[in-house]
Amino acid sequence: MSQLKVSETMFNTAEGKRLQASGWKHWGPYLAERQWGTVREDYSPQGAAWDYFTHDQARSRTDRWGEDGIGGISDDQQFLCFAIALWNGQDPILKERMFGLTGSEGNHGEDVKEYYFYLDSTPTHSYMKYLYKYPQAAYPYEALVTENRRRGYDQPEWELLDTGVFDGDRYFDIFVEYAKVNSEDMAIRAIAYGETSDSQQAIAKRCQMGSIPNESSGVLSGGW
Repeated sequence: MSQLKVSETMFNTAEGKRLQASGWKHWGPYLAERQWGTVREDYSPQGAAWDYFTHDQARSRTDRWGEDGIGGISDDQQFLCFAIALWNGQDPILKERMFGLTGSEGNHGEDVKEYYFYLDSTPTHSYMKYLYKYPQAAYPYEALVTENRRRGYDQPEWELLDTGVFDGDRYFDIFVEYAKVNSEDMAIRAIAYGETSDSQQAIAKRCQMGSIPNESSGVLSGGW
């Protein structure tokens, strides 16, 4: 098939027609995952961006040149931003942005300590899907900093999984989906699935006993 015919076929699809129309890229996944600790927000005399605006300060300080969030969207000028905020009932703060180590904290330098996945997006962002894995236990902010700062360059990094916070598969799968009705109208769905090995075993046992149909998944779920 010639390149011309491929192009004609592509633009005859619904997404192809959106690509040719105006305004469909006005909204998209343009929101940063981290605005704190960046040179954009650094006004220190020594140029110490990591120390001037820390993760701990981010929840109570206003960004000047942008915003951040988890699985978020914004218009292409960031006049209006949207992202999710989470709380597992254990953390001392809301989970509103990505956490990571600064250059001086990580034994191999700057490093994000989160598990998140961009699962899908069309070219015009008419549909987007995102997954964030949130521990049910308290997030080990201090432990990650202390242990990685203690380690030398010749040692492996201490990752979030190494902390034991996911032991027993105790975490939430947070799925966020965006679907545009038109270039300025968007539907948003966020679903939290509670993952634990205990719940999966309990459901499997109940399926065997006949109290739950066999087609039931091994995951307890809830939506908000």
